[in-house]
Amino acid sequence: MSRLSSQHLREDVTAKICRSASEWVWRPWYAKLWWSAIPVWWIGMTAASVNEPVARFYDGALAGFLNVLFFPMTALLFLGVGFVRHWIDGFIAVGAGPSSEVGGMAVGHASEFARLDPSIDIFDPRSGTLYVGNPENQTHD
Repeated sequence: MSRLSSQHLREDVTAKICRSASEWVWRPWYAKLWWSAIPVWWIGMTAASVNEPVARFYDGALAGFLNVLFFPMTALLFLGVGFVRHWIDGFIAVGAGPSSEVGGMAVGHASEFARLDPSIDIFDPRSGTLYVGNPENQTHD
């Protein structure tokens, strides 16, 4: 039973991720504006092959920057950033434990560092030449 429910949960998460990807890339007003401006730009570039005034504009430096702006992969890259952030936050929320981390380390590992031998701790003056403040330390300037 657990196997079926975990598979069902996995399918729900996958469906939610797919839905949210389209929501990030297609639904916002600026995304709709950007996606509808892309074909207009490239149709204008096609028209530049037969129309001289339009061709002069498309030969300019500004048109070079706008080529990059209206390249479909550029739009997908920038509009997908929000989705990727949302997707990664979902992984972090699933794996995070309730206050089991202290300063980015698990509590068990933090207690191991508390019992660190002073002879190998570079921040402990008892470590001899390893100590950061020791003038004989090779990394000391």
